[in-house]
Amino acid sequence: MSKYFPLILFILFIGWYLSYSATRLDRLHHRVETSWANLDGLLQRRAAIAIEIARSDISDPASAMLLTFAAHQARDASFRDRSQAEMGLTGALGILIESADDISGPIEKDLILELTDLTAKIKMAIAMHVEAVSRTHMVRKKWFIRVFRLAGNAPEPVTYEFEGDVL
Repeated sequence: MSKYFPLILFILFIGWYLSYSATRLDRLHHRVETSWANLDGLLQRRAAIAIEIARSDISDPASAMLLTFAAHQARDASFRDRSQAEMGLTGALGILIESADDISGPIEKDLILELTDLTAKIKMAIAMHVEAVSRTHMVRKKWFIRVFRLAGNAPEPVTYEFEGDVL
């Protein structure tokens, strides 16, 4: 046995651990991206349902205009304006649902039921996205991740303000 054998083993272990940590961090970033893609798809669907509700008999003309505006704003919002637009759509949908007491048509009932189901899915997707972001932040804060720049050029994952909002 060589006297350098323990040193070589230590260096190999450090190399393996850094490679393992970089791979784990990459998987966490991928998880954040996929959870956001899922959440974004659900939010886009919610905006589409809001437009359908605005065109149905549930809403009066003023509510329909407000809801349509909020839905289009949520669909087309930039990165910076996304939280405000989603919270605006949530508020508009909440006002409409509260004011629509007597929903009689089967299409309108289906739209409200679909919106209710979608809201539950959005809440779950928000929880998954927030959890993925927080785990990624936790790993990125480790000193060896920062020293060896294992995150590479990956942007810091973010959560939106509307994710803390109750839908």
